[in-house]
Amino acid sequence: MPFKRGKHCTVSKPKGKVNGLDKQVKRTSSSPQGGPKKRSAFTDLTNTNKSQNGDPAKNGKQGKRAPTSKMVKTTVCLKGSKSVPHEKHCSEAEGPVEKALLADSSEAHPEEQSPVPQRLESDGQEQKIAEAFDIDKDQAGDYLMSPEYAKDIFDYLKHREEKFVLTDYMHTQPDLNEDMRGILVDWMVEVQENFELNHETLYLAVKLIDHYLSVTVAMRESLQLIGSTAMLIAAKFEEQCPPSLDDFLYICDDAYKRQEFIAMERNILQGLKFDINIPVPYRFLRRYARVARASMETLTLARYVCELSLLELELVAERASRLASACLLLALVTKGLGGWTGALQRHSGYALRDLASLVRKLYAMLASPSDEQLKAVENKYSHKVFFEVAKIPLVHIETLEEALSEEDIHQ
Repeated sequence: MPFKRGKHCTVSKPKGKVNGLDKQVKRTSSSPQGGPKKRSAFTDLTNTNKSQNGDPAKNGKQGKRAPTSKMVKTTVCLKGSKSVPHEKHCSEAEGPVEKALLADSSEAHPEEQSPVPQRLESDGQEQKIAEAFDIDKDQAGDYLMSPEYAKDIFDYLKHREEKFVLTDYMHTQPDLNEDMRGILVDWMVEVQENFELNHETLYLAVKLIDHYLSVTVAMRESLQLIGSTAMLIAAKFEEQCPPSLDDFLYICDDAYKRQEFIAMERNILQGLKFDINIPVPYRFLRRYARVARASMETLTLARYVCELSLLELELVAERASRLASACLLLALVTKGLGGWTGALQRHSGYALRDLASLVRKLYAMLASPSDEQLKAVENKYSHKVFFEVAKIPLVHIETLEEALSEEDIHQ
Protein backbone atom coordinates (compact mmCIF):
# COMPACT_ATOMS: atom_id res chain seq x y z
CA MET A 1 0.00 0.00 0.00
CA PRO A 2 1.74 3.20 -1.10
CA PHE A 3 1.96 6.14 1.24
CA LYS A 4 1.21 9.63 0.00
CA ARG A 5 3.04 12.74 0.98
CA GLY A 6 1.99 16.24 0.06
CA LYS A 7 3.94 19.21 -1.27
CA HIS A 8 4.53 22.74 -0.30
CA CYS A 9 5.97 25.66 -2.16
CA THR A 10 9.43 26.92 -2.96
CA VAL A 11 11.57 28.98 -0.63
CA SER A 12 11.88 32.70 -1.17
CA LYS A 13 14.72 34.55 0.51
CA PRO A 14 13.75 37.41 2.81
CA LYS A 15 14.96 40.93 2.52
CA GLY A 16 15.51 43.58 5.16
CA LYS A 17 15.05 43.09 8.89
CA VAL A 18 12.33 42.03 11.23
CA ASN A 19 12.37 43.59 14.68
CA GLY A 20 15.87 44.78 13.99
CA LEU A 21 17.18 41.28 13.31
CA ASP A 22 18.77 40.18 10.07
CA LYS A 23 16.87 37.29 8.52
CA GLN A 24 19.42 34.57 8.14
CA VAL A 25 19.72 30.84 8.56
CA LYS A 26 20.20 29.64 12.11
CA ARG A 27 22.27 26.51 12.42
CA THR A 28 22.90 24.84 15.72
CA SER A 29 23.53 21.28 16.83
CA SER A 30 19.83 20.93 17.57
CA SER A 31 18.73 22.71 14.42
CA PRO A 32 20.86 21.25 11.63
CA GLN A 33 18.54 22.27 8.83
CA GLY A 34 18.36 26.00 9.47
CA GLY A 35 15.59 28.35 10.58
CA PRO A 36 11.86 27.62 10.49
CA LYS A 37 9.82 28.64 7.51
CA LYS A 38 7.76 31.77 7.99
CA ARG A 39 4.48 31.10 6.22
CA SER A 40 1.20 32.81 5.65
CA ALA A 41 -2.07 30.92 5.98
CA PHE A 42 -2.76 27.65 4.13
CA THR A 43 -5.29 29.31 1.84
CA ASP A 44 -4.31 27.96 -1.58
CA LEU A 45 -4.07 24.24 -0.97
CA THR A 46 -6.13 22.46 -3.59
CA ASN A 47 -6.54 19.08 -5.21
CA THR A 48 -5.70 20.40 -8.65
CA ASN A 49 -3.25 17.67 -9.53
CA LYS A 50 -5.59 14.91 -8.39
CA SER A 51 -8.51 16.26 -10.38
CA GLN A 52 -6.38 16.57 -13.49
CA ASN A 53 -5.22 12.99 -13.22
CA GLY A 54 -8.67 11.48 -12.95
CA ASP A 55 -10.46 9.89 -10.05
CA PRO A 56 -8.94 11.05 -6.74
CA ALA A 57 -9.42 7.73 -5.04
CA LYS A 58 -7.59 5.89 -7.79
CA ASN A 59 -4.80 8.39 -7.88
CA GLY A 60 -4.36 8.02 -4.14
CA LYS A 61 -3.60 4.34 -4.65
CA GLN A 62 -1.27 4.84 -7.57
CA GLY A 63 1.34 6.97 -5.87
CA LYS A 64 2.09 10.43 -4.55
CA ARG A 65 -0.50 13.15 -4.42
CA ALA A 66 0.75 16.69 -4.65
CA PRO A 67 -1.67 19.54 -3.99
CA THR A 68 -0.60 22.88 -5.30
CA SER A 69 0.37 25.42 -2.70
CA LYS A 70 1.17 29.11 -2.96
CA MET A 71 2.27 29.55 0.62
CA VAL A 72 5.05 32.02 1.15
CA LYS A 73 8.08 30.42 2.74
CA THR A 74 10.78 32.65 4.11
CA THR A 75 13.84 31.47 5.98
CA VAL A 76 14.16 33.47 9.18
CA CYS A 77 16.44 33.73 12.17
CA LEU A 78 14.87 33.20 15.56
CA LYS A 79 17.90 34.47 17.40
CA GLY A 80 16.80 36.83 20.09
CA SER A 81 13.36 35.21 20.32
CA LYS A 82 11.54 35.85 23.55
CA SER A 83 11.17 32.11 23.95
CA VAL A 84 14.89 31.44 24.37
CA PRO A 85 15.42 30.03 27.87
CA HIS A 86 17.54 32.10 30.24
CA GLU A 87 19.07 31.19 33.57
CA LYS A 88 17.28 34.04 35.31
CA HIS A 89 13.87 32.99 34.05
CA CYS A 90 14.00 29.19 33.96
CA SER A 91 14.37 26.91 36.92
CA GLU A 92 16.87 24.08 36.53
CA ALA A 93 14.84 21.81 38.79
CA GLU A 94 12.27 19.37 37.48
CA GLY A 95 9.44 17.66 39.26
CA PRO A 96 9.51 13.96 40.19
CA VAL A 97 7.22 12.92 37.35
CA GLU A 98 9.37 14.66 34.74
CA LYS A 99 12.51 13.15 36.25
CA ALA A 100 10.95 9.71 36.26
CA LEU A 101 10.20 10.09 32.55
CA LEU A 102 13.68 11.39 31.83
CA ALA A 103 15.10 8.42 33.69
CA ASP A 104 13.96 6.22 30.81
CA SER A 105 16.20 7.94 28.30
CA SER A 106 18.70 5.50 26.78
CA GLU A 107 21.12 8.32 26.09
CA ALA A 108 23.36 6.95 28.83
CA HIS A 109 26.21 4.74 27.72
CA PRO A 110 24.77 1.26 27.17
CA GLU A 111 27.62 -0.40 29.06
CA GLU A 112 26.62 1.51 32.18
CA GLN A 113 23.20 -0.09 32.24
CA SER A 114 22.32 -3.39 33.88
CA PRO A 115 22.33 -6.40 31.56
CA VAL A 116 18.92 -7.67 30.52
CA PRO A 117 18.35 -11.38 29.84
CA GLN A 118 17.00 -12.38 26.49
CA ARG A 119 14.23 -14.66 27.74
CA LEU A 120 11.79 -14.50 30.60
CA GLU A 121 11.22 -17.60 32.71
CA SER A 122 7.74 -18.14 34.08
CA ASP A 123 5.90 -20.80 36.02
CA GLY A 124 2.53 -19.56 34.79
CA GLN A 125 1.88 -17.50 37.90
CA GLU A 126 1.96 -13.74 38.37
CA GLN A 127 5.40 -12.80 39.71
CA LYS A 128 7.24 -9.68 40.71
CA ILE A 129 9.61 -8.33 38.10
CA ALA A 130 12.90 -10.15 38.43
CA GLU A 131 15.83 -8.07 39.60
CA ALA A 132 17.49 -8.28 36.17
CA PHE A 133 14.31 -6.85 34.60
CA ASP A 134 14.10 -3.87 36.94
CA ILE A 135 15.41 -1.24 34.53
CA ASP A 136 14.86 1.53 37.08
CA LYS A 137 17.08 -0.03 39.73
CA ASP A 138 20.24 1.76 38.58
CA GLN A 139 18.51 5.10 39.26
CA ALA A 140 17.66 4.24 42.86
CA GLY A 141 20.43 6.44 44.22
CA ASP A 142 19.01 9.58 42.61
CA TYR A 143 15.85 10.71 44.37
CA LEU A 144 15.08 13.19 41.55
CA MET A 145 14.68 10.31 39.12
CA SER A 146 11.87 8.80 41.22
CA PRO A 147 12.53 5.25 40.01
CA GLU A 148 9.92 3.90 42.43
CA TYR A 149 7.23 5.67 40.38
CA ALA A 150 8.53 5.08 36.85
CA LYS A 151 6.76 1.78 36.19
CA ASP A 152 3.50 3.07 37.67
CA ILE A 153 3.68 6.18 35.50
CA PHE A 154 4.07 4.16 32.30
CA ASP A 155 1.38 1.71 33.35
CA TYR A 156 -0.89 4.72 33.82
CA LEU A 157 0.02 6.18 30.41
CA LYS A 158 -0.62 2.85 28.74
CA HIS A 159 -4.01 2.64 30.47
CA ARG A 160 -4.90 6.15 29.24
CA GLU A 161 -4.25 5.15 25.64
CA GLU A 162 -7.64 3.49 25.51
CA LYS A 163 -9.30 6.88 26.03
CA PHE A 164 -7.58 8.45 23.03
CA VAL A 165 -8.07 5.92 20.25
CA LEU A 166 -8.68 7.67 16.93
CA THR A 167 -10.02 6.62 13.55
CA ASP A 168 -9.59 8.20 10.13
CA TYR A 169 -11.51 11.44 10.58
CA MET A 170 -10.72 13.09 7.25
CA HIS A 171 -14.03 12.03 5.68
CA THR A 172 -15.74 14.40 8.12
CA GLN A 173 -13.65 17.35 6.88
CA PRO A 174 -15.15 18.63 3.59
CA ASP A 175 -12.51 21.33 3.10
CA LEU A 176 -9.39 19.40 4.18
CA ASN A 177 -7.50 16.40 2.91
CA GLU A 178 -4.64 14.13 3.94
CA ASP A 179 -2.03 16.07 1.99
CA MET A 180 -2.84 19.32 3.76
CA ARG A 181 -2.33 17.64 7.09
CA GLY A 182 1.03 16.30 5.88
CA ILE A 183 2.15 19.79 4.87
CA LEU A 184 1.19 21.14 8.27
CA VAL A 185 3.02 18.41 10.21
CA ASP A 186 6.10 18.84 8.00
CA TRP A 187 6.20 22.53 8.90
CA MET A 188 5.68 21.77 12.59
CA VAL A 189 8.76 19.53 12.55
CA GLU A 190 10.79 22.54 11.40
CA VAL A 191 9.25 24.74 14.08
CA GLN A 192 10.00 22.22 16.82
CA GLU A 193 13.55 21.83 15.65
CA ASN A 194 14.34 25.50 15.45
CA PHE A 195 12.56 26.60 18.59
CA GLU A 196 14.63 23.80 20.16
CA LEU A 197 11.55 22.29 21.75
CA ASN A 198 11.35 18.84 23.28
CA HIS A 199 10.36 16.05 20.94
CA GLU A 200 7.44 15.31 23.22
CA THR A 201 6.10 18.76 22.37
CA LEU A 202 5.95 17.95 18.66
CA TYR A 203 4.25 14.58 19.23
CA LEU A 204 1.70 16.06 21.61
CA ALA A 205 0.95 18.95 19.23
CA VAL A 206 0.20 16.52 16.38
CA LYS A 207 -2.03 14.50 18.72
CA LEU A 208 -3.92 17.65 19.69
CA ILE A 209 -4.51 18.49 16.02
CA ASP A 210 -5.83 15.03 15.18
CA HIS A 211 -8.14 14.86 18.18
CA TYR A 212 -9.44 18.36 17.60
CA LEU A 213 -10.12 17.76 13.90
CA SER A 214 -11.89 14.53 14.82
CA VAL A 215 -14.54 16.50 16.73
CA THR A 216 -14.61 19.83 14.85
CA VAL A 217 -15.08 20.74 11.19
CA ALA A 218 -12.36 23.16 10.08
CA MET A 219 -11.68 25.22 6.97
CA ARG A 220 -8.32 25.19 5.24
CA GLU A 221 -7.83 28.87 6.02
CA SER A 222 -7.61 28.01 9.71
CA LEU A 223 -5.44 24.90 9.42
CA GLN A 224 -2.15 26.63 10.10
CA LEU A 225 -3.75 28.49 13.00
CA ILE A 226 -4.88 25.17 14.46
CA GLY A 227 -1.39 23.70 14.05
CA SER A 228 0.39 26.70 15.54
CA THR A 229 -2.00 26.92 18.47
CA ALA A 230 -1.66 23.18 19.12
CA MET A 231 2.11 23.65 19.23
CA LEU A 232 1.70 26.54 21.65
CA ILE A 233 -0.54 24.46 23.94
CA ALA A 234 1.84 21.49 23.80
CA ALA A 235 4.79 23.74 24.59
CA LYS A 236 2.99 25.14 27.64
CA PHE A 237 2.34 21.57 28.76
CA GLU A 238 5.81 20.13 28.11
CA GLU A 239 8.36 22.96 28.20
CA GLN A 240 9.84 24.75 31.17
CA CYS A 241 10.09 27.93 29.09
CA PRO A 242 7.67 27.72 26.14
CA PRO A 243 7.84 30.10 23.17
CA SER A 244 5.66 33.17 23.50
CA LEU A 245 2.58 33.93 21.47
CA ASP A 246 4.57 36.60 19.65
CA ASP A 247 6.93 33.90 18.37
CA PHE A 248 4.06 32.03 16.75
CA LEU A 249 2.58 35.20 15.30
CA TYR A 250 5.97 35.86 13.75
CA ILE A 251 6.49 32.47 12.12
CA CYS A 252 2.94 32.60 10.73
CA ASP A 253 3.94 35.81 8.94
CA ASP A 254 1.24 37.74 10.83
CA ALA A 255 -1.43 35.83 8.94
CA TYR A 256 -3.45 35.69 12.15
CA LYS A 257 -4.12 38.17 14.92
CA ARG A 258 -3.37 37.68 18.58
CA GLN A 259 -7.06 37.37 19.45
CA GLU A 260 -7.47 34.63 16.84
CA PHE A 261 -4.75 32.60 18.54
CA ILE A 262 -6.37 33.10 21.94
CA ALA A 263 -9.80 32.15 20.57
CA MET A 264 -8.39 29.04 18.87
CA GLU A 265 -6.59 28.02 22.05
CA ARG A 266 -9.89 28.19 23.89
CA ASN A 267 -11.66 26.23 21.13
CA ILE A 268 -9.09 23.43 21.13
CA LEU A 269 -9.08 23.09 24.91
CA GLN A 270 -12.87 23.10 25.07
CA GLY A 271 -13.12 20.67 22.16
CA LEU A 272 -10.81 18.25 24.00
CA LYS A 273 -12.54 18.99 27.33
CA PHE A 274 -9.22 20.25 28.68
CA ASP A 275 -7.85 16.70 28.76
CA ILE A 276 -4.57 17.06 26.89
CA ASN A 277 -2.40 14.57 28.76
CA ILE A 278 -2.39 12.32 25.71
CA PRO A 279 0.19 9.49 25.70
CA VAL A 280 2.73 9.94 22.91
CA PRO A 281 4.96 7.24 21.37
CA TYR A 282 8.19 9.11 22.04
CA ARG A 283 7.95 8.50 25.79
CA PHE A 284 7.36 4.76 25.35
CA LEU A 285 10.12 4.55 22.76
CA ARG A 286 12.77 5.87 25.14
CA ARG A 287 11.73 3.44 27.87
CA TYR A 288 11.65 0.42 25.58
CA ALA A 289 15.03 1.37 24.12
CA ARG A 290 16.35 1.39 27.67
CA VAL A 291 14.99 -2.12 28.16
CA ALA A 292 16.77 -3.25 24.99
CA ARG A 293 19.95 -1.44 26.04
CA ALA A 294 19.96 0.13 22.59
CA SER A 295 22.73 2.49 21.57
CA MET A 296 21.97 6.11 20.78
CA GLU A 297 22.29 5.37 17.06
CA THR A 298 19.73 2.57 17.26
CA LEU A 299 17.39 4.71 19.34
CA THR A 300 17.78 7.58 16.87
CA LEU A 301 16.92 5.27 13.98
CA ALA A 302 13.75 4.24 15.80
CA ARG A 303 13.00 7.91 16.49
CA TYR A 304 13.36 8.67 12.78
CA VAL A 305 10.82 6.00 11.86
CA CYS A 306 8.47 7.16 14.62
CA GLU A 307 8.69 10.83 13.64
CA LEU A 308 8.17 10.02 9.98
CA SER A 309 4.98 8.20 10.93
CA LEU A 310 3.53 11.50 12.14
CA LEU A 311 3.01 12.47 8.50
CA GLU A 312 0.83 9.46 7.77
CA LEU A 313 -2.89 9.81 8.44
CA GLU A 314 -3.27 6.05 8.21
CA LEU A 315 -1.22 5.63 11.39
CA VAL A 316 -3.10 8.05 13.65
CA ALA A 317 -5.26 5.19 14.91
CA GLU A 318 -2.26 3.32 16.32
CA ARG A 319 -1.75 3.29 20.07
CA ALA A 320 1.37 5.14 21.12
CA SER A 321 2.95 2.19 22.95
CA ARG A 322 2.38 -0.19 20.04
CA LEU A 323 3.77 2.30 17.52
CA ALA A 324 6.85 2.83 19.68
CA SER A 325 7.34 -0.93 19.99
CA ALA A 326 7.08 -1.46 16.24
CA CYS A 327 9.52 1.38 15.49
CA LEU A 328 12.08 -0.04 17.91
CA LEU A 329 11.67 -3.56 16.55
CA LEU A 330 12.23 -2.33 12.98
CA ALA A 331 15.33 -0.43 14.12
CA LEU A 332 16.71 -3.48 15.93
CA VAL A 333 16.23 -5.69 12.87
CA THR A 334 17.72 -3.04 10.57
CA LYS A 335 20.83 -2.81 12.75
CA GLY A 336 21.11 -6.60 12.97
CA LEU A 337 20.60 -6.62 16.75
CA GLY A 338 18.04 -9.36 16.94
CA GLY A 339 14.32 -9.26 17.43
CA TRP A 340 11.75 -8.91 20.19
CA THR A 341 13.12 -10.16 23.50
CA GLY A 342 11.44 -11.43 26.64
CA ALA A 343 12.30 -8.24 28.49
CA LEU A 344 10.75 -6.09 25.76
CA GLN A 345 7.61 -8.20 25.73
CA ARG A 346 7.32 -7.98 29.50
CA HIS A 347 7.72 -4.20 29.67
CA SER A 348 5.72 -3.32 26.54
CA GLY A 349 2.95 -5.89 26.88
CA TYR A 350 3.22 -6.75 23.17
CA ALA A 351 4.22 -10.09 21.71
CA LEU A 352 5.91 -10.37 18.35
CA ARG A 353 2.65 -11.36 16.67
CA ASP A 354 1.06 -8.13 17.95
CA LEU A 355 3.64 -5.99 16.14
CA ALA A 356 4.23 -7.80 12.85
CA SER A 357 1.53 -6.08 10.77
CA LEU A 358 2.45 -2.61 12.00
CA VAL A 359 6.15 -3.20 11.35
CA ARG A 360 5.27 -4.12 7.76
CA LYS A 361 3.33 -0.85 7.40
CA LEU A 362 6.29 1.14 8.68
CA TYR A 363 8.60 -0.71 6.31
CA ALA A 364 6.27 0.12 3.39
CA MET A 365 6.31 3.76 4.49
CA LEU A 366 10.11 3.85 4.40
CA ALA A 367 10.28 1.97 1.10
CA SER A 368 7.81 4.22 -0.73
CA PRO A 369 9.23 7.22 -2.65
CA SER A 370 8.79 10.41 -0.66
CA ASP A 371 7.67 13.73 -2.03
CA GLU A 372 10.69 15.92 -2.69
CA GLN A 373 8.92 18.91 -1.18
CA LEU A 374 7.98 17.15 2.06
CA LYS A 375 11.36 16.28 3.49
CA ALA A 376 11.66 17.98 6.90
CA VAL A 377 11.97 14.74 8.87
CA GLU A 378 14.28 13.08 6.37
CA ASN A 379 16.54 16.12 6.14
CA LYS A 380 16.63 16.42 9.92
CA TYR A 381 17.74 12.84 10.45
CA SER A 382 20.22 12.99 7.57
CA HIS A 383 22.41 15.30 9.66
CA LYS A 384 25.44 13.96 11.49
CA VAL A 385 23.94 15.17 14.78
CA PHE A 386 21.37 12.39 14.30
CA PHE A 387 23.95 9.85 13.08
CA GLU A 388 22.64 10.28 9.53
CA VAL A 389 20.16 7.47 10.25
CA ALA A 390 17.90 8.57 7.39
CA LYS A 391 20.64 7.40 5.02
CA ILE A 392 20.84 3.89 6.46
CA PRO A 393 19.71 1.39 3.79
CA LEU A 394 16.50 -0.51 4.41
CA VAL A 395 16.90 -4.03 5.70
CA HIS A 396 16.13 -6.64 3.05
CA ILE A 397 12.50 -7.68 3.15
CA GLU A 398 13.45 -11.37 3.52
CA THR A 399 15.50 -10.55 6.61
CA LEU A 400 12.59 -8.60 8.06
CA GLU A 401 10.09 -11.38 7.37
CA GLU A 402 12.44 -13.92 8.93
CA ALA A 403 12.59 -11.81 12.09
CA LEU A 404 8.81 -11.38 12.14
CA SER A 405 8.09 -15.06 11.56
CA GLU A 406 10.12 -16.30 14.52
CA GLU A 407 8.23 -18.30 17.08
CA ASP A 408 6.74 -16.21 19.86
CA ILE A 409 9.01 -15.99 22.85
CA HIS A 410 7.91 -17.63 26.04
CA GLN A 411 6.16 -15.44 28.51
